[in-house]
Amino acid sequence: MTSTFPLLPATPPVGRVRTAAASVAVAATVPYLTLKLLWLTGHPVGAGDAEAMDDLWLVNLLTFGMDVVAVVLALAFVRPWGRRAPAGLLAFPMWVATGLLGTILVAMPLFLLSALVLGPEQQTTQADDGPSGWVFTLVYSGFAVQGLALITGFLLYARERWGGLLHRDRIGDLPHSPTLTTQRALAGVAALLAVGVAAARLYWALGGSAGLPLTWVDQRGRSTAIMDSVTAVMAVAAVAALLVLVFRWRPGWRLRGPLAVVWTAAGSVFAWGSWQLVANGTSVTASADPREAVPGLLPLVEAAQVVTGLLVLAVGAVALAERAARAAVPDTAWATTTVVRAGDADVESAG
Repeated sequence: MTSTFPLLPATPPVGRVRTAAASVAVAATVPYLTLKLLWLTGHPVGAGDAEAMDDLWLVNLLTFGMDVVAVVLALAFVRPWGRRAPAGLLAFPMWVATGLLGTILVAMPLFLLSALVLGPEQQTTQADDGPSGWVFTLVYSGFAVQGLALITGFLLYARERWGGLLHRDRIGDLPHSPTLTTQRALAGVAALLAVGVAAARLYWALGGSAGLPLTWVDQRGRSTAIMDSVTAVMAVAAVAALLVLVFRWRPGWRLRGPLAVVWTAAGSVFAWGSWQLVANGTSVTASADPREAVPGLLPLVEAAQVVTGLLVLAVGAVALAERAARAAVPDTAWATTTVVRAGDADVESAG
């Protein structure tokens, strides 16, 4: 006797590369999570000043939670429940993670190159009360490994879940939707903000000190200048790629390239701006030194980064949602509509 019930499609197996990437990402979080857990429980291993670490418990708790989220994301890329999770629930934290970790992956080779060409960076201030040198090596090497593994796992996960939406699509394939004017307006505002962010960050990278706390002026060195430069480049890259998409300037280009730039660069601008707003605000609150007071320009630039990232995210989310909705409609439904150009107006009629 044969069954008349149709067989359900089997869940596609997770590839070895994605499994390995997720495993490496989880393993790379262990040293950082252990260090943060020690600090949160009153064991300032490698922290230098124990009292300062007590004052920064909120920052330590926040960063501990952020790395826990990274573990959950890595597991989502290989577990069955990850395939069923709402897209936004995974996409937003992964966007932030890509911004934070991707920036480190860009900046770290520049740090190493500068050390090879110019020699090791000289400490401008006494750092006896700061974290030990091995802490920075442990943390940022872990971030680099974690970033490579987590982004690799996400790319393979996204190709399986959403690859059909963007497969071989070109910029000219994006629909001219009713919201396109709004998208272009928001992109224009984001571009203006990004130019301001880039100008301020480049000014600081080149040695400018206006708008910075007094104690920071002596502490800023080559590594800080590199981070400011990377942030400036990310801000410009994010809005440049977004403008190409919303104004359809290169209709023959593959959609994947500009979209990857928007995703990574906007995530960097948003994530680091948000983090610096929280971290700087917490450290200033915990400090009684008036020389550490933050002038108005610094938080203004950081807030502009956050707003820029959110505007880019909003435009991208609307455009992709419309693209997905159009892809879900059968081709025959779209074939019933013909577009007749009469003069400067587009007249749509049912065929």
